[in-house]
Amino acid sequence: MNEQPKAIPTNIISGFLGVGKTTAINALLANKPDGESWAVLVNEFGQVGIDQEMMPTEEGLFVKEMAGGCICCALGASLIPTLKALIEHANPDRLIIEPTGIGHPEGIIDTLMGPAFKDKLDLRATVCLLDPRSLQLEEVVNNETFHDQLNLADVVMINKCDVAEADLIELAETSLSNMFPPKQHIARTTKGVIDPALLDLVRNGQLKAQFPEAHHHDHGHEHHHHDHHPAQETSPEAVAESGQPIRRTGNGSGLFSCGWIFHRDDCFDFWALEKILTELDDIERIKGVIRIGHAWVFFNRVKDEHDFDKVAYRRDSRIEIISSKELDWEQLEKAMLTCLAKN
Repeated sequence: MNEQPKAIPTNIISGFLGVGKTTAINALLANKPDGESWAVLVNEFGQVGIDQEMMPTEEGLFVKEMAGGCICCALGASLIPTLKALIEHANPDRLIIEPTGIGHPEGIIDTLMGPAFKDKLDLRATVCLLDPRSLQLEEVVNNETFHDQLNLADVVMINKCDVAEADLIELAETSLSNMFPPKQHIARTTKGVIDPALLDLVRNGQLKAQFPEAHHHDHGHEHHHHDHHPAQETSPEAVAESGQPIRRTGNGSGLFSCGWIFHRDDCFDFWALEKILTELDDIERIKGVIRIGHAWVFFNRVKDEHDFDKVAYRRDSRIEIISSKELDWEQLEKAMLTCLAKN
């Protein structure tokens, strides 16, 4: 008699835009047990996909990215076949799902526990990262999806404690401790470090969304795409020409996104480009992998804070902007092209 395959331990790592989810997953991957195979499904609201490129490439790790919307709604129909294909290809010992920062976890939880995966996946602790500084932002604390990311979490990690003020960290701890049903674990952390043992906490089935329709009535279910090369629009591996980037736009949940893919040979004057990217108003998030001479850097801006660091990625330059207002993407693209270094 054939033995039933063991269900795959599965975790959702959630949190609002810019809270450090990808950094947290990278930290978990660095502690992946030897000999285990892990699969990661990354969902980006933006159009061109950068988070996958920030994850390590190594044996026993399979990363799949779904960009251009939220897997809880706009990309919802693709979630089941994408997950099935990833599981079949990777046959992982663990599955981690990273929804977009504006994604509502309830629909994902329902899918993972539904008939398509009930015998294949063992949904364990849902982990939510919280930047305590966001408790000062009216647009965040009034966001119903933000509240339900916390409502549906078994574990909440208060992240970025190295840069947050002590009173905000204490406010976050007090607020989380007063939630009902109580959280299984609340802890402070920096750089998204999560104790791997927390992943195997058994999910609390009593957790409920307070605003289950939040994302649906807040999201237009419209993601508009524009490609400078229409013939390549259906190709996920479309390649830009030198000095002529591919541009893709989208919108939803009151936010606007635009992403660019530049040819690998396009090389930027980083300081000129940094000036443009840091002076933009109404920004929620900017991410980029950018070629500067023989080196490449990862640029990361959350609200008005930004940093950059060297990165091993070498395929092409990519920049993704998420803003609360629609920007003049055409003019911005022209400005960025003026930062190309002269050969």
